[in-house]
Amino acid sequence: MLAKMEENNQWREAGLKRKYPEDRERMRGGVGERGDEDRNRGREAGERGKDGEGKRGGAGGRGSRGGRGGGEGGGAKKRLDALSVGYFRRVGERLSEGFTEDEERVLFVENVLTEVKGQAALVAMDVTGSVTLQRLLPLASPGQVGEVLAELGGESGSDFKTVSCDKCGGHVLESALRQMPRWRQKSSSEEEKTATTEGDSETEGEDCGILEAQVLSLCHVVMEHCAEFIRHTHGSHVARTLIHVLAGCLGPARTDTARPGVKDRNVTTQLTYFEAPTSFWWELKTLSTSLMDNVNVCVTDAVASTVFQTMLTVCHRNRPKLCKLLTKGIVEYLTSLSSAPGVSPLLVFLKDQASSRLIEIVLQLSHKALLRDLYKNHLQGQLVTLAIHPIANFPIQRLTAASTNYKVFLKVFDELAEGLEAILAAGHMGVIVQLTDSCAEREEKQGEMMQRLLNAFHCAEPASRHTACLPLFLSLLTHEVYYSSEAAEGNTQTERPLSSICYHGSRLVQSLAKFKDRSLLLNSLRSLTPADHLTLGTDQSGSHVLQLLVTSSSDKGRGKILRRLEGQYVQMACSRYGSRVLEAVWNSATVPQRQSIAKELVPCETQLRSGQFSRHVWAKFALTHFVKRRAQWQEVQTGESKKRKLFSDILE
Repeated sequence: MLAKMEENNQWREAGLKRKYPEDRERMRGGVGERGDEDRNRGREAGERGKDGEGKRGGAGGRGSRGGRGGGEGGGAKKRLDALSVGYFRRVGERLSEGFTEDEERVLFVENVLTEVKGQAALVAMDVTGSVTLQRLLPLASPGQVGEVLAELGGESGSDFKTVSCDKCGGHVLESALRQMPRWRQKSSSEEEKTATTEGDSETEGEDCGILEAQVLSLCHVVMEHCAEFIRHTHGSHVARTLIHVLAGCLGPARTDTARPGVKDRNVTTQLTYFEAPTSFWWELKTLSTSLMDNVNVCVTDAVASTVFQTMLTVCHRNRPKLCKLLTKGIVEYLTSLSSAPGVSPLLVFLKDQASSRLIEIVLQLSHKALLRDLYKNHLQGQLVTLAIHPIANFPIQRLTAASTNYKVFLKVFDELAEGLEAILAAGHMGVIVQLTDSCAEREEKQGEMMQRLLNAFHCAEPASRHTACLPLFLSLLTHEVYYSSEAAEGNTQTERPLSSICYHGSRLVQSLAKFKDRSLLLNSLRSLTPADHLTLGTDQSGSHVLQLLVTSSSDKGRGKILRRLEGQYVQMACSRYGSRVLEAVWNSATVPQRQSIAKELVPCETQLRSGQFSRHVWAKFALTHFVKRRAQWQEVQTGESKKRKLFSDILE
C-alpha cells in the first residue's frame, strides 16, 4: 500500500516537473526516471547520466526517439525504441488509476503531450503508444487534440493517409475525431488566461478552431484519395467516423460494439447528436459527391460498401434531401449497367454479398416512388426466387419492411405468399417473420396470412388440426414431421409433449400474437397440457411467447390461461426465464389473480427465498406481507393495479 502511494506521489511530481525543474532530483525511480529495467532496455537509444537525466529532460527523461528499426540509413519502418514503449506503458497504467483533481489531470496530460510532440505519428503507429493516445485524447482539451492532429497530418495534411491506413494509427485518428463534440469547450489553462488576461480573444478563437481546421484538412485528404481510403481495411473506419462527425453525430466506439462471433442485421446503431460547425455541412455534401464518383467501387467492394452505408444512414435523419439524391443515384447506376437480355442488372447485384448489403440500406431508406419503381421495373415476378436465395433474401426482407405502409406492399405480399412453403423449405424464416410483422400493421392481410401459414405447415385441413398450430409454428415443423408416427398411421391425435422450440418459431408466433384475431393461437395454447405450459414458460425462446399471449389477453382470457398454469408457479419462479414470465404476468394480473398466485407460492417460502431467481419473485410480490398483513397487502395491490390500468388507458 505504501509502495503504491509512493509511486502515485512520484507520478504527481512528474506531472509538475516541467513547471518546477528544481524538483528533478526528487524524481529518481518514478516515471520520469525509470528503474534499472527500463534503463537497460533503453541503452541502445541513449545512455543516461548518473543523475537520471537522458538526452531529453521532462517527464519522459528518455533517450533518443524512434531508435529501433529506424536508425540512420535504415530503410525499415521507424518504430519507437524500447525506452519510449516502456514510458507510454507506464502512462497507460497511470491513466488507469484516474485523477482526483482536475489540475493534476491537466498538468499530466500537458506533460505527456509535450513528450509526444515531434514524434506523434511514430507514437500513434506503435501498439502501446496508440492505446495510450486513445485513452489520453478524451482528457485533452480540443486545442490539444487539434495540435496532435496537426502533427499527424504534417504541414500539408498529406501524412493523414499514412496514419489512417495504419492498424494502430487509424484508431488514434478515430479517437481524435470523436472529441469533436467538445470543439467549443475551453481547456482549464485557457479559462485561467481568460480570467487574468484581456484582449486575447483572437488567440482563443484560434485555439477553438484548430480542431475544426484539422478535421476539414483530414476531410480534404479523404476526398483526394477517396478510392484508396474506402477500400482500405483501417482507412475505411476513419472515413466512416469522419462522416459521422461531419453530420454532427457519433456512434458507439468500436470497442463498445465489438462482439466476436455475433452478427445482427436488425440492430439499429444508437447515434449521439451534437451541434457541428457550419462548414461541416458543406464538406459532407462534397464528400458524398466523392463517394458517388466512386460508386462503382462501393458497389463491388465489401469494405467500401460500408462507408457508403454510413453516409446513407447519417444523411437519412440529418440531410433527407441529400439521402434521397444518393439512393436515387445508386439505383440509377445499378440499373444502367448491361446484363443479359430481359434480365434486370439489379438482380445480379442482389445476389452479390458486397453489393446486397448496400442495396439493403437503399431499400430501407427509399421513398415511396423509388420503391414502386424498383418493384415494377426490376423485382416484379422475381421475389420468391430472390427470397430463397442465400444472399438475396435479406434485401427482400428490407423491401417488405420498407413497403409496409404503401400500396406496393399488397403486391409484394401476394407474390411472396404464393411461395410461402418454398421459402419455409429453404429455411429463410427472416422473410416469413418480416412478412408477418408487416401484416400485423396491415389488418386486411392478416386472415390470408394465417391461412397461408396453416397450409404451409399442413394443419389447415381437417379443422381438428388447428389446435396443433402453436407447437408447429414454434418448432417450424410440418404436421407430418412433428407427429411423424401418428401421421404415418393416419391418426390425427396430437399427444406429443411440446418440444423443439426454436428462435425463429418464437419470433413468428410473437408476430402472429399482434394480429387482431388471435383465436387460433389462444385455442391451441389452451389445448396444451400444464406440463407443456411449464416447458413453454421456462424455455429461452418460448417464454417470450407465453408472456406476450398472457399479458395481451383480456382479464377473462388471462384467467383461462392462468388456470392451466396452476401448480406450476413454484417451478416457474425457480427458473431463469420462467421467473421473468411470472413477474410480467403478475404486473398485468388482477388482484384476485395475484392472490391465487401468492397462495400457491407462500407454502414454499424456504425454497423461494433461497433460490437464485425465485428470491427476487418473493421480494417483488411482497409475499412476506401477504402472510403477515394480508389486508394491507391487498390494499397496496389494488392501488398498484388501478395505477397500471390508468397509465395503460393514457398510453392507448
